[in-house]
Amino acid sequence: MIIGSNLIFCENLTSTNTRASELLKKNDLPEGTVIHSDFQTAGRGQTSNRWESEKGKNLLISIILYPESVAPGKQFLISMTLSLGICDFIDRHLAGSKVKWPNDIYVKDDKIAGLLIENSIMGETTESAIAGIGFNLNQIKFTDETRNPVSLKMITGMEYDREVSMKQLLSDLDKRYKLLLYGDRKNIRIDYISRLYRFNEKHKYKAGNRIFTGSIKDISDSGILSIENENGKIRGFSFKEIDFVL
Repeated sequence: MIIGSNLIFCENLTSTNTRASELLKKNDLPEGTVIHSDFQTAGRGQTSNRWESEKGKNLLISIILYPESVAPGKQFLISMTLSLGICDFIDRHLAGSKVKWPNDIYVKDDKIAGLLIENSIMGETTESAIAGIGFNLNQIKFTDETRNPVSLKMITGMEYDREVSMKQLLSDLDKRYKLLLYGDRKNIRIDYISRLYRFNEKHKYKAGNRIFTGSIKDISDSGILSIENENGKIRGFSFKEIDFVL
């Protein structure tokens, strides 16, 4: 096992990614080290977004990886890989999870998990990556500020053992990560596209001040989202250049 080979628990943290970054600067940690916590005072999502999690209810983890074989121009493959691992975990309990580009996991139109990956690039090498995952397991009440959240318990009505669930999640992530390191990366892209939220469906999007109808057609290994508009023109979008209109 790579992911989950070394576990570090902290009851309360500002964020698991912040703690992982601090530890990585001070220590030579084995690949797959997982920092996990009961509560984050400043959990982070993509850019300035906040990740809400009630104490002791969900899974809050950060994983330290050394994906040196993944070129910086293809680093979105790391996100693809770990997103699929989260979906594999959800498959243990229910069907139909999707990956909403760039970093959310959905069940139907609701967000059950988020992924924040912070890469360290040295020249032409992805030297390290810190992958933060917030997974809504048992929380059933969220603030009004949180848009379209859902938890596994809200969907199934069941309470989940956090320790057992974390072991299962880490096992599923580990299997996917080994495919990234040693397997056929084309299959990662194929599996990812098959899980992609709104793929080949017509929906509304907002780019700048303009709202248009389009259909997602592809995602590059660098994370560029390709959308075809109603006129048949395909345009690529990077992070924060486009919003999904829900």
